[in-house]
Amino acid sequence: MITFIIGLIILIVGGSLYGRFCEKIVKPTDNPTPAVTKRDDVDFVPMSGKRNALIELLNIAGTGPILGPIQGALFGPIAFITIPIGCVIAGAFHDYMVGMISIRNEGAQVPGLIRKIIGEHFYRIYLVFVCLLLLLIGVVFIYTPGDIFVNSLLNQKTSLSNPVMWIVYIAIFGYYIIATLLPIDKIIGKIYPIFGAILIISAIAIFIGLFVKGYPLIELWNSSSYHWNTNFIPIFFVTVTCGICSGFHSTQATIISRTVSNEHTGRWTFYNMMLVEGFIAMVWAAVSMSTYIQGMTNSHTISNSPTSIVGMVAKDMLGPIGGTIAIIGVIVLPITSGDTALRSLRLMICDALGISQKAKKRILLVALLIFATVAIILILAKANPSGFNVLWRYYSWANEASIIFVFAMIAIYMKRNNLPYIMALGPGCFYVFIVTSFILNARIGLSLPWPFSYIAASASTIAYAVTICRIKSNQLNSGFAQS
Repeated sequence: MITFIIGLIILIVGGSLYGRFCEKIVKPTDNPTPAVTKRDDVDFVPMSGKRNALIELLNIAGTGPILGPIQGALFGPIAFITIPIGCVIAGAFHDYMVGMISIRNEGAQVPGLIRKIIGEHFYRIYLVFVCLLLLLIGVVFIYTPGDIFVNSLLNQKTSLSNPVMWIVYIAIFGYYIIATLLPIDKIIGKIYPIFGAILIISAIAIFIGLFVKGYPLIELWNSSSYHWNTNFIPIFFVTVTCGICSGFHSTQATIISRTVSNEHTGRWTFYNMMLVEGFIAMVWAAVSMSTYIQGMTNSHTISNSPTSIVGMVAKDMLGPIGGTIAIIGVIVLPITSGDTALRSLRLMICDALGISQKAKKRILLVALLIFATVAIILILAKANPSGFNVLWRYYSWANEASIIFVFAMIAIYMKRNNLPYIMALGPGCFYVFIVTSFILNARIGLSLPWPFSYIAASASTIAYAVTICRIKSNQLNSGFAQS
């Protein structure tokens, strides 16, 4: 438990100090935000700080901070150190800076920010990446909550032949369609506080259960039997993904930037909610590791069927009633991320095509095309015995790949405003190495040997850093320095 407690201290204390430093750099003002100046009662709607924070948490905390850490637990207690450090200096920083930059740029979505700050060429490449990512998230966040619901609550098989499985999928689809099309304060703004309470209660209950039930945890200095030294970089970071840093989060922060009515609530809304997600990730990494130690499960189950572990752990730790509440909290996570992922995709496609948010018929057509594509991918993934693993790997890689563009945007923006852009350049370089080395070696990529993958990734990282450092600082004058 010592390594786990040290990780929590890093997350809480480190997050508090670094978060305040980030806020000091940004210097929140009392200027009117886009939620006020561009209010349209659809996407630009002023909402309270507490409501925005809960919505942001539920938007970003899908199954990523649960299923990713469950699989990442196979690397051992090193996860308790890397998750909080990553959250503090990369994930939470990323979310906060994107949210605040968007607020200072009229609530622009990430593609618009990249087009303005980096340029048209990178905007087009990023748009392809992020649309692919959001499509995959839509599929993953129907697939996983549906399977958990059917398997853990109904105790039924999750195969294609089970009609109940498809009824649940269709029900989630129906909710997504409604939530994607209606104004943000009509459904999302009203029910998310309730979902947020369920999420927080379930996460705290699992955390307390770790100690009450005496779940064993191996310390970092006694973890030689784990796989942390076997290509830990990049595999661990692609596996854990959202629990550390996620490109998906930037798409959600820019949605909330349109409902923030006071810049001073930004750190709590963006930075601190990522710390909460980091806490969730650490808790599920711990319980998964404990089940492995106790022999309740094995490495094959963890890596190939992480959804089954959720119900097993929750019921064993909290009993039938408490376990059911915890499972509901886990089911809520992906559903409340999937709807806003598809909402973001709809906004980005409409912005790219120049479709006004008031053109209801054209918006509906875009939404229907999105959902049809999601349905096709879902059926193909479900029909394949290894469908979940393949889907998760592509989703995780696309998630991390999109981070590269966002960190570049943040770094260039900070550089042009005489801010310490090394804060964004460092994490950006790290993830260039991660995504490049992974896709070069992985079976879903080029299947090249590790030595070549690492060398090529190093060259890409150097090129990325040099490109950002060579950008002149006098090309953009708008930014944090507002009057």
